[in-house]
Amino acid sequence: MLQVTSDGGESQVEVLLPSEVRGPASVAQTLYRETEASRELRVKVAAEHRAMKQFEQLPEGRPSKRDRREIIRFRGRG
Repeated sequence: MLQVTSDGGESQVEVLLPSEVRGPASVAQTLYRETEASRELRVKVAAEHRAMKQFEQLPEGRPSKRDRREIIRFRGRG
């Protein structure tokens, strides 16, 4: 069992057979299997992430000089 961490979150993978040489992805996919619980959690996290995007407010353009100064001050760099 391996625990893999990526941008998409964490997943648990069961290694079925190790490979001696590097090969194509289609062959590699036959050598491991993701656990069912891990797959369900990954799908749930992805759905939550998509749902949160509708509430995200993005700025209309580049920040002004005043806005940049406020950002720098907020981050504690200035």
